[in-house]
Amino acid sequence: MAFQQTETGGETLIEGVMGTIRQRIAGRSLTPGVKLPSIRALATTMRVSKSTVVEAYERLAAEGTIRSRPGSGFFVSAHLAPLSLTEVGPRLDRAVDPLWVSRQALETDVNVLKPGCGWLPASWMPEAALRRALRSIARAETASLTEYGTPLGLRPLRQLLARRLAEHGVEASPDQIILTESGTQAIDLLCRFLLEPGDTVIVDDPCYFNFQALLRAHRVNVVSVPYTPVGPDLDRFAEVLEAHRPRLYITNSAVHNPTGATLSPVVAHRLLRLAEQVGLTIVEDDIFADFEHAPAPRLAAFDGLDRVVQIGSFSKTLSASVRCGYIAAPRAWIEGLTDLKIATTFGGPSLAAELVLTLLRDGSYRKHMEALRLRLTRTMTETATRLAAVGITPWIEPQAGMFLWCRLPEGLDASELAQKALAHDIVLAPGNAFSHSGTAAGFLRFNVAQSTDERLYRVLATITR
Repeated sequence: MAFQQTETGGETLIEGVMGTIRQRIAGRSLTPGVKLPSIRALATTMRVSKSTVVEAYERLAAEGTIRSRPGSGFFVSAHLAPLSLTEVGPRLDRAVDPLWVSRQALETDVNVLKPGCGWLPASWMPEAALRRALRSIARAETASLTEYGTPLGLRPLRQLLARRLAEHGVEASPDQIILTESGTQAIDLLCRFLLEPGDTVIVDDPCYFNFQALLRAHRVNVVSVPYTPVGPDLDRFAEVLEAHRPRLYITNSAVHNPTGATLSPVVAHRLLRLAEQVGLTIVEDDIFADFEHAPAPRLAAFDGLDRVVQIGSFSKTLSASVRCGYIAAPRAWIEGLTDLKIATTFGGPSLAAELVLTLLRDGSYRKHMEALRLRLTRTMTETATRLAAVGITPWIEPQAGMFLWCRLPEGLDASELAQKALAHDIVLAPGNAFSHSGTAAGFLRFNVAQSTDERLYRVLATITR
């Protein structure tokens, strides 16, 4: 068998050797049980050092791709993945559902434009501050690096979060706050705690698509209520309460996803009165709180954490790799939620919590967010102007955040446009991925921070003609 030196691009020589062997195995040039070339022979053939081949073989053996037989050499492992002729990349024929945007955005490579995704570009994140905080944590006591976190989570971070919540009028003691691995895990824990299969849950229409995906996983009945620029349609909300007697309502209030709308105080008060009349619990996802220039009304603040639960995380503002969220809940719920958290994840996210605490304490996060809010405001205006030039207009002008909920020219279907855009390596977010009722076919959600590339607007101009 002939091995040739690979094009390494951004790879190390070790990764290049490993990649060549993996390709040969995947293509059946190397089959299970076949002996690999000796270290000396492969080093000569690929024109690398023997130490490079040794390290490549050791790593491949560690991952189970090959195995070592002392005194005999290295052999391809017996287990081989099924051969697939499907090209790696986004599926152009996948139906638009609540997981459509997530799958397309998470599975594509770095060269694909992602104006439909829900996170900031890597270049917008506080990389230098993250690296400083990681170096600081690396010098921490051994227990911080190796042991399970406490079930409630790192107490100093919970104390700091309690102070931050108080700035938005939400009174919560540190013992009413549970740290989670993400905002998604926070919602999942609450669904496990509060719901049984067959219960009814209200969501906004449109709403964050992963709310729908999570609720589907919990086998509950989902009913949607139209969302307006100042909150849910209260007349329709009252009708749903009367007809379905739902157990739960999940929403954003400060910066609504996907519309960017802000809940008004009047709607908030009326909504809470309706909830109280039927014993409805509300989960308020406040993940975009730090994008605000000025605090908007919080249901949890008006309610006093009686029947409103607030959740949040730092994945949108700090790092999607740093999985750290929280739940602020009624005091009577904490023990049950803690038991459930132990049953499902055991310990808390201690390393992530230490990292978040470090960045909040040293001022890095505050400075990052001040700059980020200004940058988003500027980019929001620029994006709206460029979209208008191709006939795509914002539903409202958001007060904060990164999203523009946009109406397409008459007669165009967002799902069809999204499928066409994928062929140009662009991931869009079609409206019906967010709409439980399927009534948002004429809308797209744009992440303005991911919409700065000129290629996006050229493709939009072409596919909207």
